[in-house]
Amino acid sequence: MTFKHRAIVDTIPAYKQGKPAPALAGQRSFKISSNENPYPPLPCVQKAIEDQALDRINRYPDMSGWQVVSRLAKDYEVDPAEIVLGCGSTEVITQLVDLLAGPGDEVIYPWRSFEAYPIIVAGAGATSVQIANRPDGGHDIDAMIAAINSRTRLIIVNNPNNPTSTSVSNADARRLMKAVPSDVIVLFDEAYIHFNTAADTSVAMDLYREYPNIVVAHTFSKAYGLAGLRIGYGIARADVAAGMRKMSIPFGVTQTAQVAAVASLDAKDELMKRVQALIGERGRIVKALRAQGWDFPEPYANFFWLPLGEQTAEAESRFKAAGLSTRVFDGEGIRISIGETEANDKVIEVCQSLKDDGIA
Repeated sequence: MTFKHRAIVDTIPAYKQGKPAPALAGQRSFKISSNENPYPPLPCVQKAIEDQALDRINRYPDMSGWQVVSRLAKDYEVDPAEIVLGCGSTEVITQLVDLLAGPGDEVIYPWRSFEAYPIIVAGAGATSVQIANRPDGGHDIDAMIAAINSRTRLIIVNNPNNPTSTSVSNADARRLMKAVPSDVIVLFDEAYIHFNTAADTSVAMDLYREYPNIVVAHTFSKAYGLAGLRIGYGIARADVAAGMRKMSIPFGVTQTAQVAAVASLDAKDELMKRVQALIGERGRIVKALRAQGWDFPEPYANFFWLPLGEQTAEAESRFKAAGLSTRVFDGEGIRISIGETEANDKVIEVCQSLKDDGIA
């Protein structure tokens, strides 16, 4: 059908969700394509949903998300006016881009990085300025600084970076902030911050207390295991946060999500034990693959990156045959989430077979 629409929409790539676990007869399969937490919500979180949310599904949620907002404000020692909620951190990022950028404006971000960035920027009518990662998969801070001009409205730092799992150092983040004009916002997208064990990593909230032009995006999807409920948050100066709320989806964050978020914050110590278990599994996989002879970026998220280039398709077929769905970037590489122990064992086995056959 021919219909009138914005021409820029034709340039927007459709977001591709991670593939489900392959269905194989007589074999257990695993989905390790979406960086999901393999653990279900804690029993206390499930009970909070049952007690506080199920009987209110017929009512609109609190649009301000006050229970979550006030709790986060206390935890981060900021004013509640500096907290803004969204349907996952992806919507928070969308709010910010819609607030800042439009036709003729530019948004700088590393590439390859989170696949939603070009979609969000194009949706706002703005122009993406994609800065190629360094050979090690990390941000090229010098190139990002060099790309800043009078049309720049936002710079995105993805730490750890998705899909390469690399960390941005405190020194690099500070060098960037010193070079950015004070009226240009820098977004630190820290969806995987709880898994970042890099000794020299940048911590955006430390910078936030020094630079007023920083926005921090976090999510409950990864470490807290609430991906299906869609709740994330941004931390920004009050005037920026107020502008972001104007761009938000009305009643977008459900009461169920808000209840689960508060309950998860109450159970943070227990949830962080799960995070540490996943970090331990990550370390086990990395050690095994290094022993096999693999060369890939040191991972600091709940996934790792295999830069396979032209051998990507062949490697994907091996993982699929073993009952593993991975995130594939044609001609570039494969992102593999840290999953259940059995799934991780299979990953190690497949990687050994790939190495044995010269696919590496």
